[in-house]
Amino acid sequence: MENVNRLASAYSSYLLQHKDNPVDWFPFGDEAFALAAARDVPVFLSIGYAACHWCHVMAHESFEDQETADYLNAHFVPVKVDREERPDVDSVYMTATQAISGEGGWPMSVFLTPEGLAFHAGTYFPPVPLPGRPSFRNVLEAVHEAWMERREAVEQNARGLAANMANAQLSSAVRLDGPPEVLDAQLLSDAVRVLARSEDPDAGGFGSSPKFPPSAVLEFLIRHAAAPSETAKDARDMAGRALAGMARSALCDQLDGGFARYSVTADWSVPHFEKMLYDNAQLLRVYAHWVRLGGNEVFSAEEAAETASRCADWMLASLGLPSGGLASSLDADTVVDGVHHEGAAYLWTPGSLLEVLGPDDAEAVARMMNIGDQGTVSELGSPLHPGRPLSASESTLWRRVRPTLLAVRDLRNQPARDEKVVAGWNGLAIAGLAEAGAVLDRPDLVAAAQDVAEYLEDVHWDAEQGLLIRVSHDSKARGIGGLLEDYAFCAEGLFSLYAATGKRRWYRLAEQLIRAAEARFVENGHLADSAGESAQVFNAQGQRAALDPFDNAAPSGAAGFAGVLLTYSAYSGSHDHRLMAGNILGLLPPLATRAPRAAGWLLATAQAALAGPVEAAVAGPDSSLRQELHGALLKSASPGLVVALQEDDAASPAGEGEVPLLIHRTGAPNGSPQVYLCRDMVCERPVGTVAEVQSMLARMTPGAS
Repeated sequence: MENVNRLASAYSSYLLQHKDNPVDWFPFGDEAFALAAARDVPVFLSIGYAACHWCHVMAHESFEDQETADYLNAHFVPVKVDREERPDVDSVYMTATQAISGEGGWPMSVFLTPEGLAFHAGTYFPPVPLPGRPSFRNVLEAVHEAWMERREAVEQNARGLAANMANAQLSSAVRLDGPPEVLDAQLLSDAVRVLARSEDPDAGGFGSSPKFPPSAVLEFLIRHAAAPSETAKDARDMAGRALAGMARSALCDQLDGGFARYSVTADWSVPHFEKMLYDNAQLLRVYAHWVRLGGNEVFSAEEAAETASRCADWMLASLGLPSGGLASSLDADTVVDGVHHEGAAYLWTPGSLLEVLGPDDAEAVARMMNIGDQGTVSELGSPLHPGRPLSASESTLWRRVRPTLLAVRDLRNQPARDEKVVAGWNGLAIAGLAEAGAVLDRPDLVAAAQDVAEYLEDVHWDAEQGLLIRVSHDSKARGIGGLLEDYAFCAEGLFSLYAATGKRRWYRLAEQLIRAAEARFVENGHLADSAGESAQVFNAQGQRAALDPFDNAAPSGAAGFAGVLLTYSAYSGSHDHRLMAGNILGLLPPLATRAPRAAGWLLATAQAALAGPVEAAVAGPDSSLRQELHGALLKSASPGLVVALQEDDAASPAGEGEVPLLIHRTGAPNGSPQVYLCRDMVCERPVGTVAEVQSMLARMTPGAS
């Protein structure tokens, strides 16, 4: 069968990586499933992403092998999916894969009926059998045999799995049009105690290996630590240990910043080297919030500020596109002499350090940064990481040699960049850049956040249709409409940008996104993650709209939407949107103590809701005092604090087009600026000094239990 090379015209970097395979790949869509029905064969669905190391491995071992490709083409319709472009596809078939095989990950290998129902699945399959794992060819032959000889049982199992997935959706169904449950503050303290049971107190973080950055959970812990409670100190200590452990480890690039996707070891010493925008955007924000909280004896605010600054600089330098958007990722692998080597650009040996630094500095750096004769990743060496605080003399040495090492590393072959722009991840980046810029006194980061926001508005947002497109390539929006997470994360970022700048345009755009999300993802009072872009996905989940309440690498769409609804209600005074946020938070009680590591953003949003949230309106003419008042609010750790700043606009009549929180707010009678602080729309007398603002905020922050 001739390979038509249907992926050659794709825009996805991941699909283009496979365009020259002898496998006759189809992109995900009706054509592939119609052909499977006509040929009466299953669909083989392969899901991965451009930066995925094991995706490259399986591609080289199996998808580039002519004999394997011939068998696959003859007995299946092969479909290739970029999980980052189609998270709706990835989510439903990941759930199916975990139910069938007990494991999940990428590359994901799923076998489907022509209707899209999953009946067999796994992840990476090797070219030859390994203990506990069959070869890919064994799997293909077994599935083909089952399809030909036991079709009725195969299809019955597929229908049963879809029905089970539909039933599971009932347990996470959210109605937005009823009275919400009253949040129990004790639930949050209970969640902290449950998190403590799975903490690694030595290396920081949760669980053993592999260990992922717990970004959403850290946001909850930081917010919880900022409110008086019986578990506030426990939350602060856990957050500090995790942030310190990651910042000093190989997970964090010690030369130019940026965090890897995860560590294969519990002590963060051997990272899986792909660097993702969504990780770095969230971690930038979390480290900035730790600075805002004031740090602790384990991890100081000063060290956190340096980590955040380097993360932001790396994100803009390495993922920033000339068009203004931010690219998705850097690959885990570096190609050297035509061969993929995981992390090759980042690895050092004692010999390579000696060649660059000379004997004295090389020996000291090797000892300080854990570079030994035996490479921890491969024969190419180990990543630089101290794994502990540096002494004053070590810090001086490191500041001196770091530019030299970075300059040499930059001459090596570099990992490939996936240049697609994902709307939601760029929304997370806007929030991180805007808030870090305010906390770190770096207006350049706030300006960068505005550049990203302008790109999203110009390229991804169709104002006439009220539609946000998920992905763009080369400054052109392509593919499916955004999912709930895209609308939520973009609105979240725009609210953060509005708080930092006082520019009403960002508030208005966030408001439009929220209204569009309501129209797109709420039907008959129920909330869903997607708007049904694919009949096959709908079939696979039992023909029921799906809502996944669990955080993954990024917060769940439901949790993100609850957060922006809460913020919007504080700005607008909308009781309806506050109720909607409360209804989504109704997902939390069964998760808070059963699976808090997967509900971090719901917990963080609940912490903000219990705090009020507190609303701050800065009114009066622009002046150095107004800037001080505004800055003090932006640097406050008060959970869920919402900040509105009057935009200087003498041409507009008072109140016209103004953010509702600022309507009828004026400067003091003497013309100086002042701050109105409110909780649940009940306001205190306006105050005009930083000390008064800080004192009143402290009084308005309620205990969490």
